[in-house]
Amino acid sequence: MVSLVVVAVFLLQGALFQPPQAEAFKILPTDESLTHQQITEAAFLRKMVEVCRNVATARGKDFTLPINSKLTVTTVQKACSNSYSSSLKLSTFNLAIIQTSLSNAAVDLKVFSTAHHFDDEDFINGRDLITQGVAAVKVSIKNRNYLSARSILGAVCHTLQDFYSHSNWVELGSTAPFSSLIKPELPLNNLASSNTKTCKSCVGEDCRDNILPEVLQQKMLTSGYFHPLFPDKPAGKCSHGSALDRTSSTEPTGGINKDDISSDHGFLHQQAAEMAINATMELLEDIRLATGDQDFLRLMGLSQTSVLAFVIDTTGSLSNYIAEVKRVSISIIDSRRGTSEEPSEYILVQFNDQDFGLLIRTGDADRFKEQINSLSASDSVNPGMCLSGLLLTLTRAPPSSDIFVFTDASAKDTELKSSVEAMIESTKSKVTFLLTNSTSTRSRQKVSLSRSLSQSEIQLYRDLAHVSGGQTIDVTNTTLSQATAVITDLITADLVTVLQAARNPPKAENFSFLLAPTLSNVTVYITGDSPVFTLYSPTGVSQSGSVADGPLGSILTVGNLKRVKLNSANQTGEWKISINSTSSYNLRVTGQSSVDVLFYFVKIVEGGHGDSWGQSFTRPFIGRNATFYVSVTGGDSVTVTDVLLVEASGSDVVNGTIKAVGATDFLVNIDRIPEWAFVVQLKGLLNDSSLVSRFQRQSPTQHKGSRITVMAQSQNITKPGVPLSLNFTVATNTTSGNYTIRARNDQGFSVSFPSFLILETGGSAQGSVTLTAPSDTESGTDVTFTIEAEALGSTDLNYVTLQLTVSTANAIFSGCYSLSVCLSFFFFIVCHFVCF
Repeated sequence: MVSLVVVAVFLLQGALFQPPQAEAFKILPTDESLTHQQITEAAFLRKMVEVCRNVATARGKDFTLPINSKLTVTTVQKACSNSYSSSLKLSTFNLAIIQTSLSNAAVDLKVFSTAHHFDDEDFINGRDLITQGVAAVKVSIKNRNYLSARSILGAVCHTLQDFYSHSNWVELGSTAPFSSLIKPELPLNNLASSNTKTCKSCVGEDCRDNILPEVLQQKMLTSGYFHPLFPDKPAGKCSHGSALDRTSSTEPTGGINKDDISSDHGFLHQQAAEMAINATMELLEDIRLATGDQDFLRLMGLSQTSVLAFVIDTTGSLSNYIAEVKRVSISIIDSRRGTSEEPSEYILVQFNDQDFGLLIRTGDADRFKEQINSLSASDSVNPGMCLSGLLLTLTRAPPSSDIFVFTDASAKDTELKSSVEAMIESTKSKVTFLLTNSTSTRSRQKVSLSRSLSQSEIQLYRDLAHVSGGQTIDVTNTTLSQATAVITDLITADLVTVLQAARNPPKAENFSFLLAPTLSNVTVYITGDSPVFTLYSPTGVSQSGSVADGPLGSILTVGNLKRVKLNSANQTGEWKISINSTSSYNLRVTGQSSVDVLFYFVKIVEGGHGDSWGQSFTRPFIGRNATFYVSVTGGDSVTVTDVLLVEASGSDVVNGTIKAVGATDFLVNIDRIPEWAFVVQLKGLLNDSSLVSRFQRQSPTQHKGSRITVMAQSQNITKPGVPLSLNFTVATNTTSGNYTIRARNDQGFSVSFPSFLILETGGSAQGSVTLTAPSDTESGTDVTFTIEAEALGSTDLNYVTLQLTVSTANAIFSGCYSLSVCLSFFFFIVCHFVCF
């Protein structure tokens, strides 16, 4: 079986002006040079082989996998699973590498920070960045925030890896990494002083001997000076080198960087890259020793890190159901205990008509069950603050959490719908609603209940579930237990989405989807009040939705949902399903597979010898072009044939143009971001050693563009007890008027912000938010901070998400977190540079 993870990344092509790219090990592959991603992946794989070999030896097992350049995610996962006597996660191992690599690449956006790249002999600040970052990684792991830990780790790895390319450590004849960079208690000895001359000019383009002999003899540490705009540097100092470095034309000319084999010291590129791999492995070992093997496996994505969250309505009208809600919730928890799919954490949020919260988060299943059992209904029967409770959960839960909402009434806070959609899109968490009091349910119960849900109120919940790739299920007191089977399906490991569609208003339509041999446990969900459907296999066999057990599968009906479990035999090929309904309906096809598709928005930065990018935590602009970066990892051969933006609630598509940029990497150009919400669909060929099969994947989470731009400039560090002011800008090219502003963070820290800004047509406005971490906040705590702007009387909303670290140390580099801010900030100087 082919084991793959397909990673599709939105690359939003920079509009008119691009900041110059900081020089470093490359991001996109060029010639035979090693990139930052390849260096990081090699270190991850080699370190895991070391760890798993030690485990195997301790358990008296054989471990024969050698450490070499031929390691793959698949071979390491299989060998490690044998060592641990359990199947370790392949897809999330790939995901951990990708997440780390994305934040690694984003460091190149910090163009003028010498510390982030060890330029200009800035060793002290560079080391501080690394040690502070490592401390923050350890705190994030302790707090079970593994995505945050990977994000920080990627940035730390970039700086650490750049040391070996930008300094003369390799030229000094060093054979081991410089351990003092990750250990703050060790001294940084023998640094070249500010007035010590370190280089002479290269002879033409030959820079092999441009470092002064006395520097090498005395083992003095130096690095190249770099600036893309100005040629000045201290007398006698080495330059970084390259056409982008203006200092390299000043005596002494040339440079000493080893970023790729064509660099001034490219003859040492392989040695520098190998040293960077070993240094990254040393860093990973330091983290493993500090956190323990289990948490280290979770950081690396080889152990379960999923979060199960319940948002429960406790108003009085739910009293008839609350005992069953408790039983079902506890049954789900117990069904996963002691298995490889046991969640690493549980979250509980209550809400009623007056309040919501307190959020309870724990990794102790027994304690969580006690909290569930302590729930009781209030006296009120009014609509509850459902969206407030859900928004709190989305804000505080880790990304990609599974969230289940139990309620029997409409939401009184419907004004938060756009904010909830934005948080779902940003976190990629999946939300499923279990509605115990819908119109259709009441008609079947033939009882009069105190609260009711109209079709429009139900549609709000269906819309939010569909945005997230979840479900909306009508249940009664007697059928709630049947929903347990559906909930169990939705939190299954390695779950992938093959197809998802919604039709509102309804229309009769035929849908098709591809099933590959790598898929198992394929399930078709049809949700709606009156859908009539027929399923067709690749061989022409059909089964009506009215047949509970037929030739193609078994059908379970729970309220308004029909679940079709396909029989395991003869699934491969193109399937079809025809659906007709008098009311809106949703279709979703899922399965279990090591083949997965992930999507991230990022910004391309062009410059130097290749392109770089940083993840963009905001919505793209409607009508502008975009580019997908598609990276296929974990398999020997995959061909991507189609990448489409598919209308989430319709049949319109935007086609992409695919260009291969590496053995398993592709760029897909999209002419425009559409006005409608969309999902991303990818089709291709899996080229196994024995067969070639077609496959299809789709993003479970919807995306949408915006005509609003939100930009923010921030420090990367905030101090405990000290208010941090963050300036932001909201701009639009459409209507003038009031724009509602909201701000929130995942730590629950105090935050103040203006309630609205006034924009003129095609104009912009500035505002400021203030975040204050409590004085007792642990240094190294990571904060995810979101600023939203929504057009009054419109559904158009955009946001920007910032990552901050609480630290008692001073911020080393205060820069543009939002790349849009960077583009504006560097407008003049980039033009100045290009003109020269």
